[in-house]
This record gives sequence, structure tokens and C-alpha cells, in this order.
Amino acid sequence: MNRYPLSPRPGRWEARLSPFWVKLLRPIRLRKQWNEQRVAEIEVRHLDRLATVVHEGRGVMITPNHPGHADAYAMYEAADQLRWPFYFMSAWQVFAAQGVIGRWSLRVHGCFSIDREGADRQAFRTAIEILQDKAFPLVVFPEGEVYHQNDRVTPFREGAAAIAITASRKADRPIVCVPCGIKYQYVEDPMPALLHVMDQLEEKILWRPRRDCDLATRIYRFAEGILSLKEIEYLGSSSTGPLPPRIEHLADSILRQLESRYGLGPKDEAADEQAAKARATIPERVKAVRQASLERLNAIEHPEDGTAALEPEALAVEREAIARDLDDVFLVVQAFSYPGDYVTEKPTIERLAETLDKFEEDVLGVKTASIRAARRVIVSFGEPIEVNADRSGDGPKKKQTPAKLTAELEQGVQTLLDEIGSSANSRNAADSPA
Repeated sequence: MNRYPLSPRPGRWEARLSPFWVKLLRPIRLRKQWNEQRVAEIEVRHLDRLATVVHEGRGVMITPNHPGHADAYAMYEAADQLRWPFYFMSAWQVFAAQGVIGRWSLRVHGCFSIDREGADRQAFRTAIEILQDKAFPLVVFPEGEVYHQNDRVTPFREGAAAIAITASRKADRPIVCVPCGIKYQYVEDPMPALLHVMDQLEEKILWRPRRDCDLATRIYRFAEGILSLKEIEYLGSSSTGPLPPRIEHLADSILRQLESRYGLGPKDEAADEQAAKARATIPERVKAVRQASLERLNAIEHPEDGTAALEPEALAVEREAIARDLDDVFLVVQAFSYPGDYVTEKPTIERLAETLDKFEEDVLGVKTASIRAARRVIVSFGEPIEVNADRSGDGPKKKQTPAKLTAELEQGVQTLLDEIGSSANSRNAADSPA
């Protein structure tokens, strides 16, 4: 996963969407799509569902899952087929990592920046204006991170739903959300490259490569070994048992310590059931801790009038402590991205590769996981969901809340991924010899 920089947002970047440049730059997108991501083919399914609401002039938000670093290429293939470009809400870190030309390209392709960890009111207003007034759809990735999971949706954040509902209140046109599933499949055998990475990972923690074991077994053993090391580091001893509850316990324990340090979280969970439930949402807790730590960093580096500035030595000590806290936050995000049973449940080549992608980034420290072999991408659009519409039939009208809409979008995307998986299984069975 991409590590957060130790700094507040350096600036903001607005979209300058240009259909002219989007069309002109298509050959470059296709070349980069292959050279950087080894994507040989992109199949778009049910584009008519999106085309209908776009051509009706509605405000459209598209909510895809975020399984890989080529997701933007996949979405722009859909836009090219629709002949209608998209806006994209992008983390400011994406812009910060680019040079002048890269930032210009992002902006003319409809990207604008957002500070995901802060209260970015300007980005919120920009998204609302797009839904209310602009002709082109807005793409928001509600997972908020690249989780390298083709088959499972990671819990959506409520920000996308909140934007859609807020836009619908004053819009002069209907607002809809369109679920979108993105799934990668290998069209070449990546196994030799996967085995090489597995050797590197085992050697990294001073293990002898276990080439006598199948890859799924090696991955599970390695995951358990890394988890045990982190349990000893943070909890004092390693645990036993299935990985999912151990991962959850480690992440929760780290977050509780950080929340206590920054004065976050409910004072009395037993007396506040809603707050207790909120604590179960790892991404939201991570967001709160990161925001609090960056605010403290800003406060000590730029003290307000009347506040005494820290001495250089004390400032360095405090800054180092905040850096450690942000490292711990990043570890929680990493832990959260590993379900613990993803490979054992269904050890497909894609799940094996995705898990090794994460290990390569998190353990070997590469910025972006290597692409093992040529891939195809399937993009599938679901049925549009009316925002603030009465979908209760003849009964009483039900109020649409961000939580309810988020759950509906999340389930819609998961259903699309399941459908893609089922069609792939059917194709593989048909292609197999009798």
C-alpha cells in the first residue's frame, strides 16, 4: 500500500476536464495501460445502464471498487466507449507524486484533489456542483484505498453517499448512483514470477524458501509469521488461532492506544452504543487518528499567536513521536487490507497474486507491486440507484441516509463482482477438456 506522507496537504488541484484533450490523449493512455500495467484487454459490460441515465441528463455518480492501480484506465475505457468523459475525485497524494505534465494530464482528464483524512469542504462542494450542474458523470472510489482484492468489497466510506444525498437536496435534476464492479483476470501464467516473489519474501524474514509446499500454503505460513512478529512487537506475545480475529485484535489494540493519546473515541462505550459501533469501523477510526496527528503536527510547527513555540530539540522529539504514530496508523491500514482468509477460502491465481502484490509492497518495500503477466479487466455497471427517491412502493416513504445508501452501493458492487466471478467460472469450465 502507498505510505502516507508526513505532512498536511500542500495545496489543491481543480479539474479542467477537456473532451478535446481526453480524445487526443487516448493513444497515450492505451500505451501506458500496457507498458505500466500490462492490461491487454478491457471488457465493459452493461454500459447501457450508465448510458441511459447520462443521456437523460441526470446527475450521475459512479462508485467502483478499487482493486488495483489500473482502475483509472479501466474507467476511461468505459468513458471512451460511452464517448462521454468522466470527472474523478482523487487523493491529493496522487497529484503530489506527479510533475507539472502529470498534474496537467490529471486535470484535463477530469481529476480534482481531495484530502481524504480531513474535512475538505472545497472538494465536497466541487463534487456537489458536478452532480448538480455538469453534463459528465463523477467517479468516486468509496473504499478510499487500493486494497488488491478482486473478489471482495472492502467496507465503503460514507463520504460518497453523503455527497450524492446533499447534491440531491437542491438539484434541479434527478441524482443517481451507479454501482460499478472492476475485476482483473490473468491471460498469461504469472506462476513463475509469483514463486520468485515468494522466495524473496521468505528470505526477507530469514526463512529457507519452502519450494516443496504449494504456493497457497507458503502464503498462509508467511502471513502467520509476519503477524506473529507484529503481535510480539505491539502486544508482547504472539497468539494462536485463525488469522482474521488475530488481525482484527491487533488493529483494534493499536488504534485504542492512539485514540487514547489523541483524546479520541467514546469515554464510556457501554453507555454510548452508537459510539461503540462507530469504533468498529477501522477506516473511520484511522481517518480520525491521522487527522488529529496532523493537526498536532501543524500546531507545534506553526503555533498560534500567544502560544509558546517549542525549542528545536523538543520540536524534533515531538515530531518524531507523531511520525511513529503515523507509522502505526499505516500498519493498521495494512492489517485491515488483509482479510486473513482470502487465499484459503478460494486459492485462485488472482487471489494468490493479489496477496503477494500486497506483501511485495508492504514487506519488500516496493512502491508499486510488479505486474506478473498480461491481464484483462472486466468493468460491469449495475442498475442506477435513485438518490432520495421513494423506493418503498405503496408503503410509507423511507428517508435515505448516507449509511443506508452506502450499504446499498456496497452490496450492489459486491453483486457485480460475484456475477463476473460466476461468468468466469462458467467460461473456465466450458474451456476445460472433458
